[in-house]
Amino acid sequence: MFKTIIHRLEDGSGALLLPREMLDSLDLQVGDELQIIETDDGLILRPVRHDNYKRQMNAARDVMDKYEAALRKLSTLDNS
Repeated sequence: MFKTIIHRLEDGSGALLLPREMLDSLDLQVGDELQIIETDDGLILRPVRHDNYKRQMNAARDVMDKYEAALRKLSTLDNS
C-alpha cells in the first residue's frame, strides 16, 4: 500500500505525487497518462497505454541524450 498527499497548485487545483516505488512497480514514467475512475469505494487510477512505439522512442531518446558524448565517440571509431 502506498500513501500520498494532494498538493495545492497556484491555480487552486491539486497535484497528486506518486512515490517512485509505485511508478517503478507499475512501469510508469513522468508524462504518462492515468485514467481516473470514480467508484462507490473511492478512486481507481489506471494507466492509459498508448502506442508502445511512442513510449519506446521516448525512452531511446532519453538514453541517447544521457550518453550523447559516449555514443558520439563510438560513432567515430574505425571498425576496420
